[in-house]
Amino acid sequence: MAKRFFLFILTNILVMLAITIVFGVLSFFFPGLGWGMGMGRDGSLNLVALAVSSLVWGSVGSFISLQLSRWMAKKSMGIQLLDGNTGNPELDWLQGTVKRYALEAGLTMPEVGIYDSSEINAFATGPSKSRSLVAVSSGLLDTMEHAEIEGVIAHEISHIANGDMVTMAIIQGVVNSFVIFFSRIIGWAVGQVVDRDRDDGQSALSYGAQVVTNLVMEILLGFMASMITAWFSRRREFRADAGGAFLAGRGKMIAALQRLQQTERVLDPRGPGLATARISGKSWMAMFSTHPPLEVRIEALRQAQ
Repeated sequence: MAKRFFLFILTNILVMLAITIVFGVLSFFFPGLGWGMGMGRDGSLNLVALAVSSLVWGSVGSFISLQLSRWMAKKSMGIQLLDGNTGNPELDWLQGTVKRYALEAGLTMPEVGIYDSSEINAFATGPSKSRSLVAVSSGLLDTMEHAEIEGVIAHEISHIANGDMVTMAIIQGVVNSFVIFFSRIIGWAVGQVVDRDRDDGQSALSYGAQVVTNLVMEILLGFMASMITAWFSRRREFRADAGGAFLAGRGKMIAALQRLQQTERVLDPRGPGLATARISGKSWMAMFSTHPPLEVRIEALRQAQ
């Protein structure tokens, strides 16, 4: 579980680290570029420019991740797309079930796929409601009854209908922006300490210390900020459960979650960045968990009016 969790956090901050490295190198040779990021080559700091650039780059990283999400899911999970004419009754039934619930939710038909895994799980991803993907594991198809699978599919369709992928990308973009902003302020402060006895501009040593501090702080702050995205992910699971109950019926949704309770120990380490998109998943620390406990979700459905 720890490996899975740390891989998920790493996925969220890789783009920010790449931006830091590229701009750190470029702004050393082209001082004007560094000023555009709020950092002058002479060691000065422009908070307004830093805030704007942090917002831009934090949002760009999240937007890129969103646009690539469907493609990355197919590649990382080895997903076999279905067209409803495979000749396999079970797979064609799965395709038809997704189509039925997508129509009921007023959605464009998403791509439907299956990936080979003993994990009992499913996920929805994609850059928009009209360009989405619903994928289920072979383990889920082999283990669950049709009524339970319908609950799972309805839950994933609800994620798409709620626009959860886009909303998560926006939240992640804002979080990334704050991480970049504060890491650079801390890096700037470290650079000032290194050059505290100089009055003729920033030294190479100070600049190097600043860039390294930026990288370290982005990792640490990104790790801490992941609690915010994890909190939102837990909130949206309740909404998707309610949507799944509306589409498939409360009984089927509860039955699906109860079956997951019996099998949630089996997890697939591939595609850690898809953790928030799955129907089931938990972390070794509650604050970082992308999903509420299954028993809490079941009780919320039972108490719903």
